[in-house]
Amino acid sequence: MIRVVLVDDHWVIRQGLEAVLEEAIDMELVGIADSGPEGVRVVASVEPDVVLMDLSMPKGNGEPAIRKIAAGQPDAQIIVLTMFGEESRILAALEAGASGFLLKDSSPDQVLEAVRQAAAGHSPLDPRAASAVISALRTDTHSPTQEDLSTRELEVLDLVAKGLQNKQIARALSIAESTVKAHLTQIYGRIGVSDRLQATLWAQRNDIGRSGDGQE
Repeated sequence: MIRVVLVDDHWVIRQGLEAVLEEAIDMELVGIADSGPEGVRVVASVEPDVVLMDLSMPKGNGEPAIRKIAAGQPDAQIIVLTMFGEESRILAALEAGASGFLLKDSSPDQVLEAVRQAAAGHSPLDPRAASAVISALRTDTHSPTQEDLSTRELEVLDLVAKGLQNKQIARALSIAESTVKAHLTQIYGRIGVSDRLQATLWAQRNDIGRSGDGQE
């Protein structure tokens, strides 16, 4: 059973998400809050698997709460609830420790799938917002490219971007899980990221898996 906490100050949105979550047979809504500070308290008390966190709340925004939850409850996966057009705030939330992001007008099926992905250790990214975030992440012509990665590193990165975990990547490539971890350390350093979510966004921005190969 996936334990979920919902943090949102909009009553209508909160009621709608409550109904969606309570209909899911594999989920349990274990806490509700209407501000960032209250969300931090609720998460600490119930220790959920997944937190659905609004970014814009007058009683306390989501970003500081995400940072505190990520530090105090590192096993809780945080999905940011956002409106289209908040790209800079999404980036700040991801840097604070969010696992993914979801637009508030997502369908019930999209919400449930995002919760399941996050609980499984993946990074759910709404494709409509992802393209805008990727654009915001673009840097100058001296930024790392596919050519900076070996063929094997590109294969590993492609599977990371598809949501596979280290054990699954090791099985798919017939290599040891420790080798996958070593490749990821190298990949993160070469492309200048610090976690799987940032690596996934980098891979999407650079069309990993759709064009070109690196070099050994």
